[in-house]
Amino acid sequence: MSCLSEPKSMASSLSFFLCFLSLFSLLPEISPSPTTTTLPISHFNPNPSSDPVKKLSHLAATSLARAHHIKNSKTAPTTSTTPLYSHSYGGYSVSLSFGTPSQTIPFVMDTGSGLVWFPCTQRYVCKNCSFSSSSTGPPKIPTFLPKLSSSSKVLGCLNPKCSWIHDSDVNSRCSDCTPNLKNCTQICPPYLILYGSGSTGGIALLETLNLPSEEIPGFLVGCSIFSSRQPAGIAGFGRGETSLPSQLGLKKFSYCLLSRQFDDTNESSSLVLDGESDSGDKTDGVIYTPFRKNPATTTGKKAFSVYYYVGLRKIIVGGTRVKVPDKYLRPGSDGNGGTIVDSGTTFTYMARELFEPVASELEKQVKGYARSYGVEALTGLRPCYNVTGVKTLSLPDLVFHFKGAADMALPLENFFTLAGDTGAACLTIVTDTGPGRVELVGPAIILGNFQQQNFYIEYDLRNKRFGFRRQACN
Repeated sequence: MSCLSEPKSMASSLSFFLCFLSLFSLLPEISPSPTTTTLPISHFNPNPSSDPVKKLSHLAATSLARAHHIKNSKTAPTTSTTPLYSHSYGGYSVSLSFGTPSQTIPFVMDTGSGLVWFPCTQRYVCKNCSFSSSSTGPPKIPTFLPKLSSSSKVLGCLNPKCSWIHDSDVNSRCSDCTPNLKNCTQICPPYLILYGSGSTGGIALLETLNLPSEEIPGFLVGCSIFSSRQPAGIAGFGRGETSLPSQLGLKKFSYCLLSRQFDDTNESSSLVLDGESDSGDKTDGVIYTPFRKNPATTTGKKAFSVYYYVGLRKIIVGGTRVKVPDKYLRPGSDGNGGTIVDSGTTFTYMARELFEPVASELEKQVKGYARSYGVEALTGLRPCYNVTGVKTLSLPDLVFHFKGAADMALPLENFFTLAGDTGAACLTIVTDTGPGRVELVGPAIILGNFQQQNFYIEYDLRNKRFGFRRQACN
C-alpha cells in the first residue's frame, strides 16, 4: 500500500503508519530518552462546509461515529487559565506551548480521551483533513518541530512512562532489550490511535510543557507523523496516566463553552487548570453530582476507565418524566450502559432504546409545527419541524436529572438548531440508525459539547464530583 493512501481499517492503518517510520530521520537533534492557570478556549474549525445543512449533516455523522468509537473502545499540581475557542467543525480548541524555546499550537480539548499529541515534523501528513468542498490545496496545519527544541527527547522503551501507552510488561514491549540491560537504546514502540472518524500515529516524546506560570519538564506527549481526518492535535483531558490533568496532578479543572454563534470568531472563554484546591468547598451557584465508577474497569474493560461517568436518573420532556429502561441509565457489571460527559462529541448521543421514547414524548407534545422529513433525510437529525415564519419558537423543555437532585435544564438553543435557510428546526441528539435491534455496548448516553453551551462545567477530581451552572460564557 502507498504511504499516501488512506487507511481503511486497523490493519491498513498499521501498514500506513509503518510507511512513516523512515521519518524518524527528521528528528536528528532529539536525544533518546502548585498554581492556577487560565487558558482561552474556542471552537475549532478546519475549513468546514459553508452550507449549513451539509455542516449539520457532518456534525451529526461525526457525533455518531465518535459515539460508536467510545462505545467500542479498545485498550491502547498547578492552577492555570487559558483561552478556549469555539469552531464550526464542532470542537473547542485550546493553545498550548511545548519545547525550548516554546512552540504554541492549537489542540482540540477532549475529555473523552487520554493522550496529548500534536502534529509533528515538517513532513506531517494528514489525509482528508479539509472538510470544505470549496477549499483548495491541503489545509494549513500548525505542527511542532522537535529539531527546534533543545528539550525534546524520544521516550525510551524502558522508561516507566512507556507503559502508560503500551503493555506494562517490559519484556513484551522491549523485545530488543536483553534482561538487566540498563542502557538499552530501543525507543518506546510507536502508537496508533483510532478515533470515531479518523486515526493518528507517531512516537512518544518527553517534552517541556510551558504554562503561563511554570514549566513542566518531562511531559509525555505524542509526536504524530500522520493522521486521517484529525486536522489538529488533541489534548486528552480524560482519566488515565497520559492525560493532561493526570500528568499535572490537577485537583480540578473547569471550562465554559461559548455559544455556537461565536464559531470561528476571536471570542473565547476560559479553561481553568487548578492544582491547589484542597478543600471540599463548593463553587458558588454550582450544582454537583458525584462521578460514578464503571464496575467493568477492574474486570478487563480498562478502555472505559478514561471516561467521566455521571449518574443520570431521569430525562424530563415538557415536565413529563420519560419512561426508559433502567439498565441503560447505569453501567452494568459488563460495563455497558450509563452516562458520560465528553467535550469531544458535538451532539449528545443516546442509545436507540432511550432516544425513541424521548423523541416520541417530544413529538407528542409539539403542537402547531409540521415535520420536515426532507430536512431530516438531509441532516441525519430527527425530529425536524417546519418553523418558517415563526418569530418565537415554542417547544417542550428538556431536563437531565442527575443523582443528588442536580437538574440540568437545557435552554432551547442547546437541543434544537435551525437547519440553515430550510425553515426547519432539528433536535440535536443522535442515535443509531438502520433496522433491527442494536445491542447495548459501552455508554448509553454521551453528553456532548453542544448541550454544554453557556454552562460553567467543573470536574472536581479531588472530591470526585461533576458540577455545572448556567452562565453566559462570552
